[in-house]
Amino acid sequence: MNALLSIYTWLEIGLVALVGFFVQFVVAVVTWPFDRRKVIAGRCFRLIGVTASKLTPFWRFGVHGPVPKRLSPRTVVVSNHESNADPFLISYLPWEMKWLGKASLFKIPAVGWSMWLAGDIPVTRGDQGSAKGAMAQCARWLAKGMPVMIFPEGTRSKTDELLPFKDGAFRLAIETGADVLPLAVSGTRRALPKHSWRFATSRGLVTVGTPISTQGMTLADVERLKQLAREQILALRAKLLPLTGAAPDADAGARPA
Repeated sequence: MNALLSIYTWLEIGLVALVGFFVQFVVAVVTWPFDRRKVIAGRCFRLIGVTASKLTPFWRFGVHGPVPKRLSPRTVVVSNHESNADPFLISYLPWEMKWLGKASLFKIPAVGWSMWLAGDIPVTRGDQGSAKGAMAQCARWLAKGMPVMIFPEGTRSKTDELLPFKDGAFRLAIETGADVLPLAVSGTRRALPKHSWRFATSRGLVTVGTPISTQGMTLADVERLKQLAREQILALRAKLLPLTGAAPDADAGARPA
């Protein structure tokens, strides 16, 4: 039964992505003359992800706790990374951000095309030139008043332990004078396990932390900034674990999306 439902889910996600791309394409063309930051085209793409997740029989995703209506224009958003389901979950948040993602994702039909239309930023893992160019593109978005979203672990963690944080997001924040906003996700590791094509029943939640100002910081403070963000993410995730695990009150306090 799981195999059949997983096949259905992949077909459903693919269909939603394909139809959503054509809708987003029309939106992008119509709004381009007055929306050069691609806010509307970007939000359209995030809502495609939300729609796909809501139609997935395995997932119950939502937002836990208070969420600011808008972000400071110069904000680098960082989150732990549990699975490929994380972008679906984080897209429930109400603001547009430009996402840093693996270059290979941009080659996926419909999904990759939508990422390009949304203004997301490709990076090739292990390629220093690509990483430098991606960070420059992130800086340009921040200069336009558009927050960026980065997974500082660089890849999905196979266990409950966070991987070491890479410097890129934090160097970017200090160099551009941007705030760092930590998020935490929980429950998505079961939703779509790494290296598996099968889905699993999951209660996934995302929660928002407190912005960390980089005012007065220099590149010598990168390690301290990484530690501050990591501590917040760990604390936020600890609050989510009882809600996304086997606790009897697993849904208490969660705000449906």
